[in-house]
Amino acid sequence: MTDFTCQKHLFDIPPEVTYLNAAYMSPILKEGAALGQQAVAGKLQPWTMELSNFFDPPKVAAALMADMIGAAPDDIAVIPSVSYGMAIAVKNLNILKGQKIILLVDQFPSNVYPWQEMAKIHQAEIVTISRPQGGDWTTPLCAAIDQDTAIIACSHAHWTDGSRVDLVKVGQAARRVGAALVLDLTQSLGVMPFSVRDVDPDFMISASYKWLLGPYSYGFIYVAPRHQGGAPIEENWIARKGSENFARLVDYQEEYEGGAGRFSVGERSNFMLTPIAIHALTQFKAWGTENIAKYLAGLTDLIAGRAQAMGLRTAEKAHRSPHLIGLGFEGGIPEGLNVTLAKRNIFVSVRGDSIRVAPHVYNDRDDVEKLFSALEEFR
Repeated sequence: MTDFTCQKHLFDIPPEVTYLNAAYMSPILKEGAALGQQAVAGKLQPWTMELSNFFDPPKVAAALMADMIGAAPDDIAVIPSVSYGMAIAVKNLNILKGQKIILLVDQFPSNVYPWQEMAKIHQAEIVTISRPQGGDWTTPLCAAIDQDTAIIACSHAHWTDGSRVDLVKVGQAARRVGAALVLDLTQSLGVMPFSVRDVDPDFMISASYKWLLGPYSYGFIYVAPRHQGGAPIEENWIARKGSENFARLVDYQEEYEGGAGRFSVGERSNFMLTPIAIHALTQFKAWGTENIAKYLAGLTDLIAGRAQAMGLRTAEKAHRSPHLIGLGFEGGIPEGLNVTLAKRNIFVSVRGDSIRVAPHVYNDRDDVEKLFSALEEFR
C-alpha cells in the first residue's frame, strides 16, 4: 500500500465524534468485534469446539506479532498485561548490590514499580532521567549508561507526550556495557517502525488495547533467545511438551515446549479475545507500519504547526513520534478545557500541563481542524 488513506469506515465511530485518544484506548475494528461476538457465541456450545482451538490461534497471533517486529514466531509469548511481562523480565534478569536500573521520569507505572521492588530487594540504585528540553531523551539516557548499569527499562515513545527515544542508539549503548534492555512498546508498536534485529532488546512487551487496535487483557512479550531457557511466572500445563495430547496430560513432563512458549500466560488460548487480536494484526500487516507512520506523521505535523501558532509547546520535530504529541500550556491547562472538548464530542487526554493528542488511522485533517477550532476559544 503506497497511498494510505483514512480508515474510519472500518470503525464504529459516528461522524460527529472526533476521537483523538488512541493513547488511552483504541476502538477495535468492526470486523474484529464481529469475530469476537462469534467467539463468545461459540462458548454456548463447547462440544462443537475443536481441540486445535487451544493451540493454533495463539500461534497465529504470535507469528503475526513476530512478523511485525522482525522476530521468529517462537520468540513470542502471549501475556495478559504489561505488568505480567515485566514480572517475567524481573524474574529472569540479574542485578548486583549497587548496580543501576535506568528509567525515564514519569514513565508508566507498570514499567516502574517492578524495578523499584527489584532495586529494593537487591540494594540496587534507580537512576531516573529527567525530562529533557525539546524532547531529546536519547542523549541523556545514553550518557547515563555505564559499567555500573545492569538494566535499562524504557519506551519508544513517552506515554505522556510522544517524545521519542532512539532505541537503536540505546541498544548499542546497552550492549557496550553488557546491560539488559527491557522495552514497553505499548504506546508505539504498530504505528512506529521497530525491529528486534536493529535494537536487540532482552525483552519487548506490549499490550494490544491501544495502538494495536486489539482487546483489553491481551498482549505479547518478545523474549530474546538468550533468555528462552529461563523461568516462567506460571507452571501451566499447556507450556509443556506433549500438551496437545489431552489423554496423556497426567504423564507429567519436565520439558517445556520450545522457544518463548513457556512464558505464555495460562489459558493463553483465550478463545474470545484471540480472534480479535489476530484480525487486528492481520490488518496491520496489510497496511504496513511504515505507511501508517507516514500518514500519522502528516497529522501530527499539522497539529504541531497549529499548536505552535497558538503559543503552545511541543517537542521538537526531530524528537517527536509520528503518532502522539503533547501540547503544553504555559501556566497549566485552562479550567474546563477537557469538559468543553468532550461536550463537542472531541476526545483527548490531559497529562500534567499538556493535552495529549493521539490520532490513529481513523482520523484525518478534518479532525485536527475540529480540535483547533475548539482550542481557539481558550486563547
